Amino acid sequence: MRVIKRNSSEVIFDISKIITAITKANEAVEEDARMTPMQIKRIAEAVELSCIRMNRAPSVEEIQDLVESQIMAHGAYEVAKKYITYRYTRALVRRSNTTDEKILSLIECCNEEAKQENANKNPTVNSVQRDYMAGEVSRDITTRLLLPEEIVKAHEDGIIHFHDADYYAQHMHNCDLVNLEDMLQNGTVISGTMIERPHSFSTACNIATQIIAQVASNQYGGQSISLTHLAPFVQVSRDKITRSVKEEMEAVGTVLTEEQLSTIVEKRLREEISRGVQTIQYQVVTLLTTNGQAPFVTVFMYLGEARNEQEKKDLAIIIEETLLQRYRGVKNEEGVYVTPAFPKLIYVLEEQNIHEDSPYYYLTQLSAKCTARRMVPDYISEKKMLELKVDKNGEGHCYTCMGCRSFLTPYVDSEGKPKYYGRFNQGVVTINLPDVALSSGGNIEKFWKILDDRLELCHRALMCRHERLKGTLSDVAPILWQYGALARLKKGEPIDKLLYGGYSTISLGYAGLYECVKYMTGKSHTDPSATPFALSVMQYLNDACKRWKAEHNIDFSLYGTPLESTTYKFAKCLQKRFGIVPGINDKGYITNSYHIHVTEEIDAFSKLAFEAQFQQLSPGGAISYVEVPNMQQNLEAVLQVMKFIYDNIMYAELNTKSDYCQVCGWDGEIEIVEEDGKLIWKCPKCGNTDQSKMNVARRTCGYIGTQYWNQGRTQEIKERVLHL
Repeated sequence: MRVIKRNSSEVIFDISKIITAITKANEAVEEDARMTPMQIKRIAEAVELSCIRMNRAPSVEEIQDLVESQIMAHGAYEVAKKYITYRYTRALVRRSNTTDEKILSLIECCNEEAKQENANKNPTVNSVQRDYMAGEVSRDITTRLLLPEEIVKAHEDGIIHFHDADYYAQHMHNCDLVNLEDMLQNGTVISGTMIERPHSFSTACNIATQIIAQVASNQYGGQSISLTHLAPFVQVSRDKITRSVKEEMEAVGTVLTEEQLSTIVEKRLREEISRGVQTIQYQVVTLLTTNGQAPFVTVFMYLGEARNEQEKKDLAIIIEETLLQRYRGVKNEEGVYVTPAFPKLIYVLEEQNIHEDSPYYYLTQLSAKCTARRMVPDYISEKKMLELKVDKNGEGHCYTCMGCRSFLTPYVDSEGKPKYYGRFNQGVVTINLPDVALSSGGNIEKFWKILDDRLELCHRALMCRHERLKGTLSDVAPILWQYGALARLKKGEPIDKLLYGGYSTISLGYAGLYECVKYMTGKSHTDPSATPFALSVMQYLNDACKRWKAEHNIDFSLYGTPLESTTYKFAKCLQKRFGIVPGINDKGYITNSYHIHVTEEIDAFSKLAFEAQFQQLSPGGAISYVEVPNMQQNLEAVLQVMKFIYDNIMYAELNTKSDYCQVCGWDGEIEIVEEDGKLIWKCPKCGNTDQSKMNVARRTCGYIGTQYWNQGRTQEIKERVLHL
């Protein structure tokens, strides 16, 4: 069994340290108040047993809490007083240099929490360490100076989660829907250099990757671009290649028929499209932005965005090439093709590609093949989205999320035109729903009162996010605010007008609906008798967002939080506050958003149909998934799931496994096993446990992760059941 120290490094549990600590406190009291050595030993053994029952690595603080309880349970109150006093004194000393210790542990790569905080960051790399170090300083300033004490305490206690506190000191926001069309068609400026409208498709792709990198370095969330914005440059290249071929033929005195000319031009054009798409794939994977990771970018593939038939045909070629290259994968350091984490791909299911006789059904078949092997693309149903995303003019719209799942609200500009590209999200604060339930003790009246109090706390925290952005000048991030990614403001102009009236959103996140409902009703929210309560909680959260929107003229929106490291933090905080409650907080994780619990047996179609009603009540963002085995030999089943998505749910994905062991060449599933009380990854063929010598890709929160996860998320991944 391992123990998490205060600097987040891990050590092997040592019962002798507990015995030594109790003995010192014991010797500090009068002899008649002392415990016997046997009593001290029994206390230490009881603490050890409690830690083992946690099924995870306990923290030093948790162990010390257990020691206090056991000493008092033995009636040794004077000893307990000495032990508590010693803890308090040491805490005061530590408080003065906590940030220093954390930074030093980051540099020495012994901070387990940081090493597993982000499944797409490698904490041994200098750029990542630099970002984490800056984050610790920013977090320290945030908690000591910038945020109200009650919000800091609620965050530390796991009652709420104030996302990305390590970026709060700067005037930065969350997610973006990049207006790539404006930047390519009208030009932009990157690092002080004017970038004019590109004269070829491949150049447009190259510029797009530079824009992606610049955007990622000026915000802390995900971003999305649309391939539709690249499609016009296919015709630009076609015309350019046609002129070139004609000149070549004239130079050698050859006359081509129109058919011959078209054949040569289209062949060269395909080659250029292949190079352009490859540029996006490899640049995104290999780029390291200023926060030490590849850009969290999503590429949107929607035929319905094309403005004419020729552009649609050209867009289809780009989509096809994108899928083919993702299916192939990228080579790892051993030269073996593996699954990359980015860019995330989203494919829109629509009437012109969903049926066998649809003109672009071949793209849907290719998507199914790619999903079965590489876990992407994910799927948006145009049919369902047009029903759910309706603007004030009564018109439905289909558009991409920002990053993995954050959706903008429908918006119409001053001219009555719908607008999505160029908008953004201000930030997220998440409420811990299981904590609300456990705090109520199961009393329904108390539950709603506590929920009101917690929502008001989230409201105040979200307004801190908003106020931090208010007054920000466009100069802090020219690529975003001055040169087209989000706006074209003047130099020195505040961004304030973009924070109101629905242009941007701000998100109330929620987590653990399953555990909340289970505690309050005794049943999973899939049980027909418990589902109404689950839906009423979701509606209550939406009603709160509606009230806040009316009060502030800011688009508050309910968001199904993609917990990564926070799932572990919330679970640990729940155990610390309420002890182990079987079936509720007895694991190292809590359930993401509205999802059905990962251990619950349910078929893929029933899961998607059930979760669709909750996705509808999560307008600020959510995604559903089904866990599937290797489907590469059963593509028809994948296509059936995709067709079901089209008819029943707005946004969903299929999770499979895509692993490779560099030691023995195993390309099946890398297993999760327990050793010394810790979950580790192990090759089932050769027994390799060296994470640096294996490639593991798992979906964690909408994104694919490739750098491993904390113990809570790893347990969640291990316990997932198949739905197909």
